[in-house]
Order: sequence, then structure tokens, then C-alpha cells
Amino acid sequence: MSDVKTNKTHIVAVSQALLVTFLWSTSWVLIKVGLKADLPPVTFAGLRYSLAALCLLPFAILNPIHRQTLGQLPARTWWELIGLGVIFYTLTQGAQFVSLSFLPSATLSLLLNFSPIFIAVYGMTSHSESTSLTQWGGILVTVIGALIYFAPLSIEEGQTAGLLAGLVALSANAASSIFGRYINTQDKLNPLVVTSVSMGIGGILMLVIGILTQGMGRLNLTQWALIGWLAVVNTAIAFTLWNKSLQTLTAVESSIINGTMLPQIAVLAWIFLGEPLGGKEILGLIFVLIGTLIVQLWRYLPTSKH
Repeated sequence: MSDVKTNKTHIVAVSQALLVTFLWSTSWVLIKVGLKADLPPVTFAGLRYSLAALCLLPFAILNPIHRQTLGQLPARTWWELIGLGVIFYTLTQGAQFVSLSFLPSATLSLLLNFSPIFIAVYGMTSHSESTSLTQWGGILVTVIGALIYFAPLSIEEGQTAGLLAGLVALSANAASSIFGRYINTQDKLNPLVVTSVSMGIGGILMLVIGILTQGMGRLNLTQWALIGWLAVVNTAIAFTLWNKSLQTLTAVESSIINGTMLPQIAVLAWIFLGEPLGGKEILGLIFVLIGTLIVQLWRYLPTSKH
């Protein structure tokens, strides 16, 4: 009976995680829709994450344990959370929205899938993690996939700024993953506390920068509904479901499920945005997906000890 209950719990967790990746993948399409409606990119991102943090904050404040944790945080931890908010939200998400205003969704998604490669190289250079031949093979497969996807190598007019913003988003995303892992392992904080505080700080800073540099734009009821959906459903609720699924799923399972976002984004952008998805692009995406999965999963594979 316990095995049946365990299997059911596991199926529910997998279903929740897959639903979250689908919601996160639809975000790319919805962001493109908002950008095409002339929503200022940085202001758009700031509104989304500020509102999402506002939705999460009551759960952190009203919970006595979380409230006590927040009241006892040392100054060093506050500065770490501020730093995480700036890197992961202000820089990563702000640059991502700017990049999406120039580049196709699948192109930026492919670029961001290089984050595990950056993290693996960091682990190698900092000697915090050993590098296996399998990992190097995954990096090679990923690079080959990117070359296939972008071949023949030519940048269309107006896409240079998008690629530069995409590289900023990629670098900041990899840095925030490393920094976030450090905060979670050193301070043992609840993920809800880390996310609500860092998202609030990064989102508000991004919103202020957006308003000062790009203005608010002309927000109608449809655009507010779009921002509200992205903030409440695709961010606040999706985050909660994802963390709940992580209580059951292994690191390997969550990495594999998270990896399904790359093809999901490409297919959704092809269907709803009319972005090209030919044989060459599909082959490149497959190579990148396989390569990044190898890099992400290699550390969890059992190794023989002599």
C-alpha cells in the first residue's frame, strides 16, 4: 500500500514539474506578445517581478517561522540576498527581456542553455568540482549544436544588441546560479524567504531603472492582464509548485524535466509567433539539449571507487 502511495506522490510531483516548465515556456511567448505591443522591456520585466514578489511576500511574512528568520538575518545575509536580487533579477531578467525585443525566443533560449556550461567551467577553474571526460563530451556536443543552429553564421540587422543582451543574461544567469547555490548551502534559508526577498529587491530596482530610462509605456487592460498572469501564475504559483515538486523529485529528475523547456519554447514560438523552425534548427536544438543534459547530470551518476 505504501508503494502505491509513493508512486502516486511521485507521479503528482512529475506532473507538477512538467506543468511548471510548460508555464515557464509560455512566458517566452507572452513576453514577446507584450514587447510587440510596445511594452518597454525593462519596465515590463520590473512590473512582472515586483508584482510576483508582492504575491509571495505575505506567505513569508505571515508565517511565524519565516517572519522570525527575516527578523534575525545578519547584515551579511541581507547583503547576499540584495546581491542575488541584483544579479538574478535586475541583470538576468532585465537583459533577457531586452534581448527578446530583438531576438527570436528559441535563439535566446538556446543561448541561456549554455549556463550549465559556464557553471561547469567555473567549477573546473575554481577546483570546486572535478571535470570528467563525459562533461567535456557534453560541452562539445552543445557547441556543435549551437554551430548547427546558427549556421551559416550571420547576424541580421538589429540583432547585435539582442545578442549582446543575451550574453549579459547568460553570464548573469550562470553567476546567479553559483551565488544562489552558495547562499542556500551556507545560510540554510527557506527557498520562499530567499526568493521573495531577492525577487522583491531585484524587481523593484528593475522597475525603477525601467521607468527612469524607458518610461511606463501605454498600458491598457489587456497588457495589465498579461503582466498579471505572468506575475501571479507563471511566477508566484509556478515557483510554489516547482519547490513542492522538488520535495519528491531527485536532482536528476528535476534537471531532465527542466531541460524540456528548450524544445517547448521552440515549438510554442513556432506555433504562436511564427518563428522559423526548420530541420537545421531542430537538429541544433537537439544537440544543445543533449549536451546540456550531459553536463548537468554527469555529477549525479554513480562513479566506481577503487
